Amino acid sequence: MTTPHTASPYLNIHAAQWRTTPGRASAHELHRSMTGYAPTALRELPALAAELGVGRVFVKDESDRLGLPAFKILGASWAVCRAVAQRIGLPAENITVESLRDGLRAAGSPQLTIVTATDGNHGRAVARMAALLSLRARVYIPGGVGDTAVRAIEAEGAPVVFGGPSYDDAVATAARSAAGPDELLVQDTSWPGYEEVPRWIVEGYMTLFAEADEQLAAAGTRGPDLVACPVGVGALAHAMVDHYRGVARSTAALLTVEPRTADCVARSLRAGEPVTVDTSAPTMMAGLNCGTPSGIGWPTIRDGVSAAVSVTEDECRRAVGDLQGLGQDSGPCGAASLAGVRELLGAPGAREELGLGEDSVALLISTEGLGANPLPAA
Repeated sequence: MTTPHTASPYLNIHAAQWRTTPGRASAHELHRSMTGYAPTALRELPALAAELGVGRVFVKDESDRLGLPAFKILGASWAVCRAVAQRIGLPAENITVESLRDGLRAAGSPQLTIVTATDGNHGRAVARMAALLSLRARVYIPGGVGDTAVRAIEAEGAPVVFGGPSYDDAVATAARSAAGPDELLVQDTSWPGYEEVPRWIVEGYMTLFAEADEQLAAAGTRGPDLVACPVGVGALAHAMVDHYRGVARSTAALLTVEPRTADCVARSLRAGEPVTVDTSAPTMMAGLNCGTPSGIGWPTIRDGVSAAVSVTEDECRRAVGDLQGLGQDSGPCGAASLAGVRELLGAPGAREELGLGEDSVALLISTEGLGANPLPAA
């Protein structure tokens, strides 16, 4: 059964009834047009269902998304294409990588540089998109990003620049550096005055949940009763809420999972307002090591998320190993979903509060494979 509970989860039982209206723009058609696109695997793991005391458990496996070992290309592709199209005056309707290349050539092949900050996967995805469009990229990183992630970004042709000790520092450095007329900032978090591009990233991430809906239907289930999502600044969680509280009109319990050392969303939910946390402690969940929730995501997460937990390094390491033993390739950020569900369902009364029982269907979002973020030595 589930492990003993060590810290009470945040619960919002009213979130299941909250509704939102997401924007009409759909990134799914762009993704379908990209070379190598296919829906990522949805794997059913009966052993986890037995352990967790629920009916069925599915893992959405993002270890191979458009040739990269994480889901981030979904947001980066849509945001880069939208931002570049806007810069050169192309309409966004029916945009493809090929049509954007043609548009860039017609515009005289401007030498744009795409700038971003990253904990690893987002920066690599932005660099990949820049290369596909024959543009330059520059990627800023905080301390704590592993050598594997740095080399992967550099292999995409982008220089990697130290942007400061924390993720927030790196974002601020990237934003300051991107003020030139030939530079475009493509960042997955927002602040006052910088909101359009982060919204595009959220729209891109919604493809993941649309795929999962179709795959769950094909598996003969009505849809998830519980969805677990790893959280950094909250862009993917924003997409999760927009999908399930907007597109799908679902009452599923939506769970966010963070490192115990970087739980800005959980603390913000408890406080009722965005808070910034110290992220100087190292974590193997490098892509989740963020100190401040995204500004545009916060109201949606506040109202639409049902539960929030944080997990320890040991809990995450165990989840990585357990998933490996079941044939599922999940890096630490991806395995955080399992660690978080264990934490939630081990909490006294949480199942009952959220309406979860032995017939419930759980969907775990595994955002990365070990190729993106290898497990550090114990």
